[in-house]
Amino acid sequence: MRNLRQFQFAALGIVLLTVVTRLPALLHPLAIDDEAAYSVAANVVLDGGRLYIDVIDRKAPLLFWTYAAIFKIAGKYNWVALHVVTLLWTLATMAGLYVIGRRLFNRNTGLIAALLYSVFQPWLDRRNLALNGELLMNLPIVWAWAIALGRSRSRLRPELLVSGALLAVAFTLKQPAAIAAVPLGIYLLLPSYRGSRGLTPTQSVIQAALLTVGFFATLALAAIVLLRQGILHEAIYWTIAAHSPPHIFWTQGVLFTLAFIGACLPLLIGAALAFRDRDGVWLGKSAERTALFGLVAASCIGVAAAAHFNLHYYIQLIPPLALLAAPHYDRLWFAKTRARHWLLHPGVTYAWLALTVVVFSISHWVGQAKQRNLSGTERYLIEHSAPQDRIFVWGHGTSIYLYTQRQPASRYILTFPLTGHIFGGPLPGVDTRNRIVPGSWENLQQDFAKHPPAYIIDLYSRPGALYPVQQFPILAKLLAEHFQPVARTEEGVIYCRNDYRALAHHGPKTNR
Repeated sequence: MRNLRQFQFAALGIVLLTVVTRLPALLHPLAIDDEAAYSVAANVVLDGGRLYIDVIDRKAPLLFWTYAAIFKIAGKYNWVALHVVTLLWTLATMAGLYVIGRRLFNRNTGLIAALLYSVFQPWLDRRNLALNGELLMNLPIVWAWAIALGRSRSRLRPELLVSGALLAVAFTLKQPAAIAAVPLGIYLLLPSYRGSRGLTPTQSVIQAALLTVGFFATLALAAIVLLRQGILHEAIYWTIAAHSPPHIFWTQGVLFTLAFIGACLPLLIGAALAFRDRDGVWLGKSAERTALFGLVAASCIGVAAAAHFNLHYYIQLIPPLALLAAPHYDRLWFAKTRARHWLLHPGVTYAWLALTVVVFSISHWVGQAKQRNLSGTERYLIEHSAPQDRIFVWGHGTSIYLYTQRQPASRYILTFPLTGHIFGGPLPGVDTRNRIVPGSWENLQQDFAKHPPAYIIDLYSRPGALYPVQQFPILAKLLAEHFQPVARTEEGVIYCRNDYRALAHHGPKTNR
């Protein structure tokens, strides 16, 4: 009974720690980083628009539908609800890690795996607190692995259908998640897996086939949904075909990887202990250890796949590293083995984790504090435009749509299809106009004919900007003939349509 109470207190403490460390997000009055673009797209869907046709983004469809579901239930622009869902999503992922740790080892290992995820998931940067694709995909991946790594009374293991389905769900939340299915499929075919469960090669192949069927059957169902909405072709293009990396940001990759190593070193040390495993912690579980290291390798590929190494991409590495490290910290913290190095002494590791929590929290609070106010552009549009006005932002400024609560005049809420912009950072001297999506400028003209913008915000107006309007004749002509500059803010120049009063009083025109 006493051990049970201690366990319950420990579990409650980890939950409370998770809540406290997410307060910078829970108390933030605005969207966080990528949440702005996702929210704009979700709101277009809620207003009857179709993904990849009426609003363009390169993310997977279930991510936007998840946002749309949250806003449909809680109301648009409800950031408290969005960030509460983020917290609950994190806790559910931690619960899956606990289940895996408990099944492979014991309850303490499960709790430690959950603790490590809680501490290191939002590593260092405030943007890691957002409900981004990596955080979303971790939940179905972890539970898919929890099912697959569990014991079963059946030698055929029909529950692997569910595991495969969850991996497909993860893929429809964030594309790199698909690679997490590969090490799990290999795990089911390992001789050490068969030996530990007394399976024949045929039974092992059948299990891997069930995992595969669950995965592709769910993808087929998603394809049917997209086909019925008339967006299957567009979804395939924007989520898969449009992602070929034209440039590898090597310097950024090295710097961000070093930052991750420094910030999450306790996780990496624990994984290194699992790799060496001098104490035989993984004795009888070599298949599971191999599978988890396979997941680490797959996650590394996921981090590097887009070639620009954004900080939040590294979140997908946290679950397998936490699971590999947890059993070793269990032995160290509960005196089941002696530390071979002073860095691994329980007192040192406790202090290290506590300091990590403090440093991450300070970084999050400071970062969020700088993002609590509306921009000058947003304040101007709120004061001078009407709620029914459509606006167009030339550049990547989706928060302007969001915080002014003005609908976009075009499907291109991010203008990369119109400019060929390469994600990852500035590339001085590189002309990206050869990467402009064919037909995008014709689509823009059609959008403007259907929904004439009352205001156009030029975020590329400063000297030396990447995409000055003058380089794009269609937009330059439109601004010269139908718009006039009315304000200059820190973000750029705001143009108002000459016939704005007619638009405001008589509604949108069908042509110019």
